[in-house]
Amino acid sequence: MLELKDVHLKRNGKEILKGLNAKFDDGRIYAILGNNGVGKSTLAYIIMGLESYRDHSGDLLFNGQRINHLNVTERARLGITLVWQEPARFDGLTIKEYLTLGGRKKFEDVELLETLGIVGLSSEYLNRTVDNSLSGGERKRVELASILLLKPRLVVLDEPDSGIDIMSTQMIRKILKKLKSKGSTLIVITHREEIAKMSDEAYLMCDGKFLEYGGVDGVISFYRSRCDSCNHVNRPEEGELND
Repeated sequence: MLELKDVHLKRNGKEILKGLNAKFDDGRIYAILGNNGVGKSTLAYIIMGLESYRDHSGDLLFNGQRINHLNVTERARLGITLVWQEPARFDGLTIKEYLTLGGRKKFEDVELLETLGIVGLSSEYLNRTVDNSLSGGERKRVELASILLLKPRLVVLDEPDSGIDIMSTQMIRKILKKLKSKGSTLIVITHREEIAKMSDEAYLMCDGKFLEYGGVDGVISFYRSRCDSCNHVNRPEEGELND
């Protein structure tokens, strides 16, 4: 479904991504595992086509089509979406309006309520407003509910457990499996082994490069043996990998 061909990105003369090559097949869950600051979120923004991240070299192919020149809206029309590490605000909309895109999408209330239940929100949230009365964790859950309803072709999740208050790994696993069952391909960006274990395959990223690719257990084993003991500047603070 998605292929990266020799993707490089420079900022202020510094190379951030250093020749990434990868293939993501239809209907599978992939983890991009790596310590903080190694370029994982930058890659997510490139896949989504954010304006300040389209000046990379190399190619992105989506279903065989080169999409380098496409903006965020055009990529969204193809079925690509990004779940942000920090969820966006849409002040003034009710959660029901947000989930139905202001009424442009028609869903039965039973489907909306079922979807809210999957992300751990009760029926009373439908009439609440998407504003600063919601915690960051609640907004993240609402965003995940909207993705479940949209059924995109490709979902990139940037640190899906970030900012979620008391959301268990079991609930995140349930959301990923539900998206996969609806036909989505998922790329999960994470520095946590327990999140990576929810994927079918994994890439290990460090310093703008993929160091390892394959089965999740093998990639995690490499991560533990090489990254935990590494003195690389992007290594997280002590204990962060297991919190």
